[in-house]
Amino acid sequence: MNTPVRIGMDTSKSIFQPHGVDENEAVVVRRQLRRAGMIRYFEKLAPTLVAIESCGSSHHWARLLQSFGHEVRLIPPQYVKPYVKRGKNDAADAEALCEAVTRPTMRFVSVKSRDRQAACMLMTVRERLVGVKSQLSNAFRSYAAEFGIVGPAGRQNVNALIRRVLEDDTLPELARELFQFQAKEYAAVEARLGEIDRKLMKWHRADELSRRIATIPGVGPIGSTMLSMKAPPADTFKSGRQFAAWLGLTPRDHSTGGRQRLGGITKAGDPSIRSTLIVGATALLRHIRKGNTKASPWLAGIMQRKPPKLVAVALANKFARIAWRLMVSGGVYNRTQAPMPT
Repeated sequence: MNTPVRIGMDTSKSIFQPHGVDENEAVVVRRQLRRAGMIRYFEKLAPTLVAIESCGSSHHWARLLQSFGHEVRLIPPQYVKPYVKRGKNDAADAEALCEAVTRPTMRFVSVKSRDRQAACMLMTVRERLVGVKSQLSNAFRSYAAEFGIVGPAGRQNVNALIRRVLEDDTLPELARELFQFQAKEYAAVEARLGEIDRKLMKWHRADELSRRIATIPGVGPIGSTMLSMKAPPADTFKSGRQFAAWLGLTPRDHSTGGRQRLGGITKAGDPSIRSTLIVGATALLRHIRKGNTKASPWLAGIMQRKPPKLVAVALANKFARIAWRLMVSGGVYNRTQAPMPT
């Protein structure tokens, strides 16, 4: 049997489906392997190009295969789907990967190191805890409202509402016990979130790129840390607009016949980075409207012409472009001599 020069491999928890071709594009590998068998197979195989779909555990397998001397390329799932000929099964997906990796314009995902994977884990754990905290606060508000106790909106007012409820002696004994149970659960989540935030700030202060991106007004340490942790290398993109498009902050294009039709933003790329940048832009706009911060001429003009949510997205797009320029050229943000994104 000829040695494959290119392999597309569909991965799962225990079953792996490689599809390999030789230099004449003839299929020489098409089989199912268990986890241990797959590792043994690639250990003995001569160095070759391996394409894997970017998904759960794909970075681990990429690092492992690279340690065996293979060249590994991770492909986003949405870029593999057009090459699936018919049906949906592991063999068809592996064949599509083997074909997609040869395209000259194909875009690949950079393989994360173990340290970078751990940093991303820190961010996702924080996102999960923030979601749990919001869920608990909403539930507590709902239960309190059933007894006629209503507090002002905002997460900064949750603890005050909890104290009011726990000090109310008119509540039934069972309700007071359940409110105390939820208050302890909320406090525990807050403590864990505080611990994660301290680890995150420690990582931010130790990372030179994150500190430089944080100098952009409205981005802050959370947004800069996300950009430093999760964004691909800056040289992956030719311009700041390409980077903003990767984040899904550019209009959806559905043009044809010379007629341009633009819709809402694409919402492609990493949703957590995009939402964080938009939230930061919204906060900055709030300070500008209160008179605490002066708007640039560009921002002042768009604020007069466009609705607030659209302005926030446009400002987040500007954040992404400036962040890309800082990644490429170094330095920090200077409002008087700010790098102009392209």
